[in-house]
Amino acid sequence: FVGKLDIRVGKIVKAWEHPESDKLWCEEIDLGESSGPRTICSGLRVHYADAADLEGRSVLVLANLQARKMAGVPSEGMVLCASSPSTETEDGAAAAAAAGGVVVKFLEPPPGSVPGDRVSFQGLPNSEPPAGKKKGGKVAEKVVFAGELTTSEDGACTFQGEAPMVVEGKGPVTAPVPSGYTIA
Repeated sequence: FVGKLDIRVGKIVKAWEHPESDKLWCEEIDLGESSGPRTICSGLRVHYADAADLEGRSVLVLANLQARKMAGVPSEGMVLCASSPSTETEDGAAAAAAAGGVVVKFLEPPPGSVPGDRVSFQGLPNSEPPAGKKKGGKVAEKVVFAGELTTSEDGACTFQGEAPMVVEGKGPVTAPVPSGYTIA
């Protein structure tokens, strides 16, 4: 069932502070769709303080979620990040302290990935989502929000610690974090 998640490579074209929330960024993200970039809201302002930290960045987006309003702004997907309670003193130490010790880092698509590339889980069946349908909510609840996506050695992103996330023909999805971080 994890193959029903429509995770796509995206590129953040534009980012701005949410007008009604000091926790949210609003982003325009190019997913290679003919309809143009999607607007997605992410609760990352405590971890990424400046729009320049987001703009131009390649990210992974859970694309088959129903659009929902976040503090009044429609959000058409979810940017995936790796996070863990931490006391690490890395470059994000100040942000981690402000966030109660949580370090959050974007997932990174492999080199050569382009907006619209689909992520699969190596060794597991991958089903093509129905055209025009946003049916990832129940699967997301069982997989993403239940902690089934995690990092392993060298920041490799996996399902249940075993099936690596990959972009076909381009390589594994990683995150600049140690093993044991949760992906959501």
